[in-house]
Amino acid sequence: MQTLQLILDGLMRRYRERVPDVDKVISAMIAEGIIRHGNDIENDHIAFRTMGVPNLGIQSLERIFLHHGYTRRDYYHFAEKKLNAYWYAPPDPALPRIFISELRVGDLSERVQEIIHSYTSEVTADPVLSLDLDSASAVDAFLHSGLWRLPSLEDFRALAAESEYASWAIYNRYYLNHFTISVHNLPDGYNDIGRFNAFLEKHGLVLNDSGGKYKESPDGLLLQSSTVAGMIDAAFANGETARIAGSYVEFAERRVLPAFAHLSTSEIQRVHRREGFEAANANRIFESTYSSQTNKH
Repeated sequence: MQTLQLILDGLMRRYRERVPDVDKVISAMIAEGIIRHGNDIENDHIAFRTMGVPNLGIQSLERIFLHHGYTRRDYYHFAEKKLNAYWYAPPDPALPRIFISELRVGDLSERVQEIIHSYTSEVTADPVLSLDLDSASAVDAFLHSGLWRLPSLEDFRALAAESEYASWAIYNRYYLNHFTISVHNLPDGYNDIGRFNAFLEKHGLVLNDSGGKYKESPDGLLLQSSTVAGMIDAAFANGETARIAGSYVEFAERRVLPAFAHLSTSEIQRVHRREGFEAANANRIFESTYSSQTNKH
């Protein structure tokens, strides 16, 4: 468990360095008296994006987390965005769930497939198989290292024209796509998604409004919102640079299941709340890095 915690800490440390909105949200929450310290926040889940190609994709990345006690759960398919995904339950309820998605590269145009394979074919064996999974430093270094050469700006833009998920993943690789604040565990007045969104906007955060500023599952028990990804200065091959979408922050409210509605607030634990994910919600949350949203910055 200690090794897993170190891996998760490494992911969060680098994520906070690259996503200024994380500290902006946490600082606002502290200033408002919602929390006293960033550690008071429960991390609902973290998410990764991968390429569905030989030696990579879900089947490779998941090995790290399965090794450390995570359990693969539900499968999701996103036809419009050409993605597959699974979520993974942690070995301890104090740890975040993990959501790993994968681009169905074979469903893209031949030209885009050629561009993607020109990079990913540099990976000739599953890199996780040769990784010391019991070494937190080795896993941390792997998750923040290049798997293929630096893409050209021309290739990045060609991918983005067909799949902004593809362009994000070809540049950012396994960098954490987002972490998620559990809104339902915040104090009264801030523990529902609508009020928390209002708090975020009061402090200048720009929210993803695809499908509404919060996305709600059909059963009404899972509500999610997210910031729009901040733009980062990206260095490409041949010395070219451009501003591209980085990562973002998500917020989730998991309501108590009807079977446990009789429980007092002090009795409610994670197991009593709506579990898993909702494909329609996730489909819109993906767009937090898409130009239709980032152009609002």
